[in-house]
Amino acid sequence: MQGNEAEATRPPSWHRVIPGVALGCATALIGLLYFLVAGLALGPWLLRPSTRESALAKVAAGARRLADGERTRRSVFFGDRFPEHYKASDRKILRYVLVRGYTGLLSAVVTGLLGVGLILAGVLVMATARGTVGWQELLLQVLLGCVLLFLDIQGLYALAVLDTRLARECFGPSEWELLRRRIDELSTSRAGVVRAVDAERRRIERDLHDGVQQRLVALAMLIGRARRSRTRDPEQADVLLLQAHEAAQDALTELREAAWRVYPSALDSQGLREALGGVAERCAIPLRMEYEVEGPLPQPAQTAAYFVVSESVTNAAKHSGATHISVRLARHGPVLVLRIEDNGTGGADPAGGGLTGLRSRVGALDGVLHIESPLGGPTTITAELPCV
Repeated sequence: MQGNEAEATRPPSWHRVIPGVALGCATALIGLLYFLVAGLALGPWLLRPSTRESALAKVAAGARRLADGERTRRSVFFGDRFPEHYKASDRKILRYVLVRGYTGLLSAVVTGLLGVGLILAGVLVMATARGTVGWQELLLQVLLGCVLLFLDIQGLYALAVLDTRLARECFGPSEWELLRRRIDELSTSRAGVVRAVDAERRRIERDLHDGVQQRLVALAMLIGRARRSRTRDPEQADVLLLQAHEAAQDALTELREAAWRVYPSALDSQGLREALGGVAERCAIPLRMEYEVEGPLPQPAQTAAYFVVSESVTNAAKHSGATHISVRLARHGPVLVLRIEDNGTGGADPAGGGLTGLRSRVGALDGVLHIESPLGGPTTITAELPCV
């Protein structure tokens, strides 16, 4: 989630906001009284450097209870939802309760001025009804009252916005914390992409060395034997040439497979659906494909989706002992969701090289990869790729 994780699920209604604001004024006064009493009681320990830390911890423990009450008030009366796993530091709690006390007290003063204005408005209405106020004075009083009412409401609105902002900064990660987290995620993702690229290069080199190169060496040896047998034993030469032709076909097929694993040309020319159709055709076990995506996809999302499906299907066919694989792609708004499931024995290691590379590839696009592979199966891999 971008931005602060604390958010209101729906706009609160006035019959909940008014008692929430009134209760907030009372809790603000309690918070200020708490700091006054705690300061008087723990003052000597707070002034002494050797005991200051422990005294502050005691003050923060009481302030945290007050903050928990404020969190409940925001949730009940204003409909705010805050991340359960987040725990603010003691410094953050102390700052919130102290600043919240001053803003709440100021809200009480502004609310009191609004009440006084309503009483004066009632007095003015009664005086007008008795005829003791002239029209010119009435007009002047109404104009002045409207201006003061506007300023008072604006002040209440500004204090309410400040109260909301203070709560979200205390009970959820601040903008700085979110930025710090984002920087860490990008650093981790960048390092993962570098590792994945290096692993991919090593895999390509291994495929070419152990596969295509060996077949080409065997092909060269068959052709050499055929040349030497051409004059002495023409029939043997024909047999060797036939074997060389078959070896050349096998080498060409393996070279095509290696090139396809590096990057399928069909992905650019025909799109993701046709490229995944090629994966299904080459799969050694039955594969059911459900493609429920309308419209074009961004090229980075297409590439990531292809390699997630291709690598997952290859791993399932080689290592899981599965007899069936199902692949489903669906687009939900700005997110492309992939689900690959097999009926194999499970036990896939999420920290393995192949799955780690997939997680890095997906994370580079700000996506999420989930792997569920209990012993005994089934194995389910779900990827969520943003399409923006």
